[in-house]
Amino acid sequence: MNKKSVLLDTSFFIRFLDEDDPLSGKAEQYFHYFLMNDINMQISTISIAEYLVRGHMDELPLKYLDVIPFGLKHAKKAGELAKCVFEHRNKLKLTSRNIIPNDTKLFAQADIEDNISYYISSDAESHKIFNLLREYRPLTFQFIELSMQSSLLV
Repeated sequence: MNKKSVLLDTSFFIRFLDEDDPLSGKAEQYFHYFLMNDINMQISTISIAEYLVRGHMDELPLKYLDVIPFGLKHAKKAGELAKCVFEHRNKLKLTSRNIIPNDTKLFAQADIEDNISYYISSDAESHKIFNLLREYRPLTFQFIELSMQSSLLV
């Protein structure tokens, strides 16, 4: 049986690495929880690229992370997920941005990779997209919104 994994998105690292962010402590709790409970932490090359817009590679705790390159099987699944989101976008009430294709790309990776059980983000808008997709498609992972109480830390 494969060891459980979590895909940490860009917003997680932004919170985790900024001590002044209100969610920094929560991100640190999760990070240590994953380490202590032998849950493999993964980061996508997509999230790395997003983080590097304002951050630096040496800030990311890569020695604790497995890097998942975005590949052809992920691209195929991301296209299917994005199509679903665009077809049903009238149901979304996104407040701060339009639908970002990177959400569906990251969801595709989490869904395709057999061992990923969790996806963690502080992005409530991304959570809305996840919930919309769950109405129309089964997804193989649980979304953890950093700002919400989770049974993992209880």
